[in-house]
Amino acid sequence: MSELSGLYAIWEREFKVFLREKSRMVATIINPLFWLFIFGGGLGSSFSVGGTNYQVFIYPGIIVMATLFSSIFYGAYIVWDKKLDFLKEVLVAPLSRTTIFLGKVLGGVTDALIQASIIMLIAPLFGIGFGWNLALIYLVLFVLITGLVSIGLIVGSLMESPEGFGLIISFINFPLFFLSGALYPLDNLPTWLNVITRLNPATYGVDAIRGLMLGTSEFSIMFDFILLCMFSLALIVIGTFAFRRMKL
Repeated sequence: MSELSGLYAIWEREFKVFLREKSRMVATIINPLFWLFIFGGGLGSSFSVGGTNYQVFIYPGIIVMATLFSSIFYGAYIVWDKKLDFLKEVLVAPLSRTTIFLGKVLGGVTDALIQASIIMLIAPLFGIGFGWNLALIYLVLFVLITGLVSIGLIVGSLMESPEGFGLIISFINFPLFFLSGALYPLDNLPTWLNVITRLNPATYGVDAIRGLMLGTSEFSIMFDFILLCMFSLALIVIGTFAFRRMKL
C-alpha cells in the first residue's frame, strides 16, 4: 500500500464514521445555533457593536465555535480506537505514523468543514453575503481547523480513558472560545485580557472570518492568515512526533 493510498483510506474511514453518527452532527450544530439565536438575540435586542447588530457581529465567532468544539473533541476517537484495538490494526499497516496522523487530521477537518457549512447556510437570515470571499473563508477555516484537530489528536494520543480526555479538553476548549473575541470586540480590552486574546490562535481565525464576512477586523487578514498557518504547521509537527511516540 502506498502512502497516498493509505492516507485516502484513513480519511475515508473517518468520513464514513462521521456520516453514520447523525446524532453527533446534530449535537454539534444545535449548540452554536443556541448561542446565535438565544444568546445573540437576547443581547442583540439591547445593544449593537459599532453600529452592527450583535447577532451579525458574533456570527463569524459562532462559526468558529462550531468548528472549535467538534475539531478538538475529534481526538476522542483516538482514545476509543486504542480501547477497541482498532488503532493497533492501523499501526501494523505498512504506513508511516506521519501518514496515519495526517489521514486522521484530514478526516477531522472534513467533518468540521461540513458542520461549518451548515451554519453558514443561515447567513442570508442576517443579511450576510459571502460573494467572492467564500473561497477565502474556507481557506481560513481549513488552516484553523487543521491546527485544532491536531490539538485533539495530540491529547488523545496521550490519554488512556475517554473521561480523562474529556476533562483535559474542557480546560482547552472554553478558554479558546471565550478568549477569542467571538462574543465581544477586541478594542478597549483591559491590558491583561488583551495580552491573553492575542496569544490565542482562535482569535485570528475569528478576526479573519469577521473581516471577510463583515469587512471589520482588528488585524489585517493577511496577518491573521500567516499566524494561523504558523500555528497549524507547529501543531502538525508536534502531532506527528506525538504519534511516533504513542504507546498502545
